[in-house]
Amino acid sequence: MFDRRQLLVGFGAMTAASMMPNALEAAGKVTADRNSVLLVVDVQNCFLPGGSLAVKDGDKVVPVINAIAKKFTHVVLTQDWHTPGHISFASSHGGKKPFDTTDVAYGKQVLWPDHCVMGTEGAALSKDLAIPHAQLVLRKGYEKAVDSYSAFTEADGKTTTGLAGYLKARKLQRIFIAGLATDFCVAWSALDARKAGFETYVIEDACRGIDTQGSLAKAWSDMTKAGVKRIKSGDLAA
Repeated sequence: MFDRRQLLVGFGAMTAASMMPNALEAAGKVTADRNSVLLVVDVQNCFLPGGSLAVKDGDKVVPVINAIAKKFTHVVLTQDWHTPGHISFASSHGGKKPFDTTDVAYGKQVLWPDHCVMGTEGAALSKDLAIPHAQLVLRKGYEKAVDSYSAFTEADGKTTTGLAGYLKARKLQRIFIAGLATDFCVAWSALDARKAGFETYVIEDACRGIDTQGSLAKAWSDMTKAGVKRIKSGDLAA
């Protein structure tokens, strides 16, 4: 016969387990369930070795992303998609050079080499990405007079891309972010995801940063303060 004390202890353990998101997460793993989406940010030729704004070791995120994407039912890709003469290009500002800053209508703008000009090979997604089940490719930064690092909100802080509405309409609640670059488009997307109410993870080894003037450390600090969770690809379970 069951001992009454043992039975009560057993019920207590079952109750505690039921309160956890899932058993795997209790063991230090995070599950990519059907309410989760992988957001792959700007894995484009301009940001890869040989590109006009190459991120160091940017190509090394591709096999990691391809592997983790298999664990997700839902995947969204983003593309920087700039006009010629875009406001974020140093070449659009007389006397300025790449990585300088300038004041624009919506605040401080870092100036970059010309990159990801719409319709060019540099703007194309890496040919080595292998995510055939991706359901949406979202283009951002196509307004000539405003930049858009974030996949959710343009740099003016008020114009949305519609991504939050898309994800909420599909009842996707947890966002896992990978891509380029950690300290700019990845971080801004993660911060805006939190503002929109999503549980947000950044997969560290599936990202690479530019790290100009301490930008990488600041990005991680800002994300941590906002409640973004920092994980590695090995922490993911299907």
